[in-house]
Amino acid sequence: MNQDGSMALFQYWNRLRGNRPAPRRSEIEPADIKALLPDTFILEHDARAVPVFRLAGTRLCATYGKELKGYSFVSLWSERDQPAVGRLVRHALDEKAVAMIAFEGLSREGRINNFELIVLPLEGGRQSVRALGAVQPLMNPFWLGADPIIENRVESFRLTDPDHEPLLLKNRPSMPVPPLSPEGDALASRLDEGGRRIRHLVVFQGGKHGA
Repeated sequence: MNQDGSMALFQYWNRLRGNRPAPRRSEIEPADIKALLPDTFILEHDARAVPVFRLAGTRLCATYGKELKGYSFVSLWSERDQPAVGRLVRHALDEKAVAMIAFEGLSREGRINNFELIVLPLEGGRQSVRALGAVQPLMNPFWLGADPIIENRVESFRLTDPDHEPLLLKNRPSMPVPPLSPEGDALASRLDEGGRRIRHLVVFQGGKHGA
C-alpha cells in the first residue's frame, strides 16, 4: 500500500472493527473520513450477487466521467481482467479479507495513469454484503478528471488477512498477476481453487500480462 489515502482508510476501518473480522456499515461515519470521501466508494451485491457501486465519491466519478452509483464494479476492467477481479472481490467479501489492486487506467484519448485500489469488507450478513473502498491515483496529471478513464488494466494484486498482516506496511510488494489463458479465465479458476497459500497470503506466480 503506497498511497496515504489508502493507508488512512485502512487504519480507520481497522480501528472500527477492533477484534471483529469487519466493522458494520452503520459504524462508518462520513464526517470521520471527510477528506477521503471524494475518492471512496461503497460496493454491494445486486440480485445476482454481482458487486455494484452503491455510492461513489465525486472525484472518483469524475475520473471515470460518469455517475458510478448502480454501475457494475467489474465492468470498469478490461475484458481479460474481469473474471479475476470479480473473484478477487468475492473472496474479499466472503472471507473478510483486504484486497488491494495496482492498475493502469486507460483514458478515452489514450493516456495512461497508474492507480491503487483498496477494498475493505463490511459486516452485514448474507443479505447485505457490502464493502468500503477507495481509488487513489499515483500521480495527478492535468488531464485526470477531464479525459475519463475507460478501462482498468490490472498490474498486480494482493489479498490478505488483516488479523495476520495488521500493519500493511507501505511499499510492500504486491503479488504479480499471472498471464491469463487465451480463454481468459485461467486466473479466475485459480482464485476459485484458492491459489497457493504462504502464511496467510494467497500467492499467484507469474509476471504482468501485456496490454
